[in-house]
Amino acid sequence: MVFFDTNSLIIHSQYNSEIDDLETEKEYYKKEIQKDKKAIEELSREEGIETFAREQYYMKRDNEDIYIIEYQDSLKTKEDE
Repeated sequence: MVFFDTNSLIIHSQYNSEIDDLETEKEYYKKEIQKDKKAIEELSREEGIETFAREQYYMKRDNEDIYIIEYQDSLKTKEDE
C-alpha cells in the first residue's frame, strides 16, 4: 500500500537537495570568512597597509616613481566588449 500526502517522497528528495545546496554554500562562506580574517590580519600590520595602498591605489613614497606596465592581453579592446 502506498499513500501520497504532503510528506511524499518527492518533497523529501527536494528538501534533501536543498539541504545539500545549503551545506555547499555554508562551506563556501566558511572559506571566504577564513580568507577575510587573513586579509584583516595582514592589514593590521603597518607593512600590510603600505603594501595594500601601493598595490590597490598606486600610492608611493616621496622619493619614488611608479611605472604601471600593462600587457597587451590584459587591455580591453573593442572586440572584447
